[in-house]
Amino acid sequence: MKIALLGAALIVSHLAQAQEKDSLKSIDLESVIINSVLKKNSDYTNKMPLRAIENPQSYSTVDRIFFDNQLINTVDEAYRNVTGVQKMWSATNRAGDGGAYITLRGFTSNNAMRNGLVAPVTTAIDAINIEKLEVLKGPSATLYGSNATSYGGVINRVTKKPYDHFGGSVSVTGGSYNYYRAQADINTPLTKNNKLLFRFNTAYTKTGTFQKTDAKNTFFAFTPSLLYKVNDKLDISLEFEMYDTKTIPEQSFFYLSKAATGVSNMRDLEKLGLDYKQSYYGDNMYTNARVRNLFGQVNYKINEHIRSNTNVSTAYTYSDGLNPYFAITLDPTDKQLLVNRGDQSSKDSKKTYLQVQQNFNFDYSFGNGMRNRTVVGLDYMHIKNDLKYLYLKKGFFDAVPLKGYDYASTFNADVLNALYANEANVRNYDQRDAQDTYSAYVSNVFTPVAGLNIMTALRYESNNFQGGKLWINDVSAYKQAALAPKFGIVYEFVKDKFSIFGNYQNSFKSNGYYFTDENAKTALSDPERANQFEGGIKGNLFRGKVNATLSYYDIEVKNTLYTLGYVKDTFNAFQNQSGKLASKGVELEINAYLL
Repeated sequence: MKIALLGAALIVSHLAQAQEKDSLKSIDLESVIINSVLKKNSDYTNKMPLRAIENPQSYSTVDRIFFDNQLINTVDEAYRNVTGVQKMWSATNRAGDGGAYITLRGFTSNNAMRNGLVAPVTTAIDAINIEKLEVLKGPSATLYGSNATSYGGVINRVTKKPYDHFGGSVSVTGGSYNYYRAQADINTPLTKNNKLLFRFNTAYTKTGTFQKTDAKNTFFAFTPSLLYKVNDKLDISLEFEMYDTKTIPEQSFFYLSKAATGVSNMRDLEKLGLDYKQSYYGDNMYTNARVRNLFGQVNYKINEHIRSNTNVSTAYTYSDGLNPYFAITLDPTDKQLLVNRGDQSSKDSKKTYLQVQQNFNFDYSFGNGMRNRTVVGLDYMHIKNDLKYLYLKKGFFDAVPLKGYDYASTFNADVLNALYANEANVRNYDQRDAQDTYSAYVSNVFTPVAGLNIMTALRYESNNFQGGKLWINDVSAYKQAALAPKFGIVYEFVKDKFSIFGNYQNSFKSNGYYFTDENAKTALSDPERANQFEGGIKGNLFRGKVNATLSYYDIEVKNTLYTLGYVKDTFNAFQNQSGKLASKGVELEINAYLL
């Protein structure tokens, strides 16, 4: 959505500390050299500090400078700066799966990571506390596990951190579609010795949409952070994310079948009468959603070569409210296209995560220019689903013409709530289960000569699914383990400017039990596996003002469940493991910030 900037920004400047006259020193500062304008180097892509030019992983970054200069207020809007990312739909706000979804290298993905740990946000993600967005390309289970990554990659948001002086900003913005926003970023030391630092970011947004300008969607974000520098070796940080929303969902159309309708894309539908500016539902179709994420970290410098990093992260998502959706069908009598209107509401839905992670980083130099960097980690994650959905037993609410109909008064919150009040009209679809995941991993980067880096990594992951309920089906418990290796090599043939790289990356997924025939016989599936081979070239020019990556990737997935038919008298599919998926392509990304 284009936004006209109507407000103004108030910048709170640095407050200099008073000094005695006889202690002042005069220093002539002749020049300042900026080594990097675009901060593409990352501490997270391999869980160790690596410059982009020496990292065999292919990844994209969206730095804070883009958020500010493009007036980007949500993470969803920042995706337009990432090559290979196509947004599928905006956040629906539903607990568990309500975040915005994208396609990345041909596979569905969403934003599930914060500072390298799992922290899903199922509403629109306000960018008020974002320092940088990282999009890692390709299967990335080796260091991030199977529960938060897709075969296309993983998205990690890096948050703002407190600093050692008072400062910040306050701004007010207004724009089209009744858009209003106020935000603040305030930082302050809490002690005179600057050991205890506090920063909070908050924003409130109220807006309509281009289809319903009076929608009154509200978004509130509050994200404080605290940093305690105990001494030169030890620091402790604590961050909290709170997002509250009350919004109507984006109007989404599903099940567009050329065989059934004769139409295969939305552009042709528009020619036949679909009005993308038309709201096909009425008032008050709101979903209320809450997100609460807490992140704690302890960093300890054991000695010059060994560092310890301990992390604890919790995540909680909640939703309650209506969620209309739409499909296009063909009237068999007069061959006219119709809009099928339906709803799948969430009712007191909750999903929670708990993650505890311990990393040890080793960094040694020896011999004539040789260096070895290693990270060894242990990870525990607990996931609990308590998701409750309800919808009409008859399926779709109705089917109406593409244009020229009273959409608002016939399909709105009052009408749906009256139907849901009668249990005879309601069908439930619930998911209640839990899973514990135990992992151990090691990643090593060896530099035998200057400019040559060889990476090897391996993860062992054990998923302990405790069983539960899905719709009307009991889901059996199971235990399944898998290994995920990773290899990479990169050589800087022009120091700090150009490198050539290649990698092999792996991911997997546990699909649990499946039906093997129409008589509902079950079997435990083997882990689904994805393997990627990639090679390319990286460039870093003009002291970081321009960087580029050109690569070719080939991803193959095997052991996917393939539907053969349906169990007698049910909607349950029976399957086998013969399915295969493939995705390959060439990516060219150039980031430039010249002025």
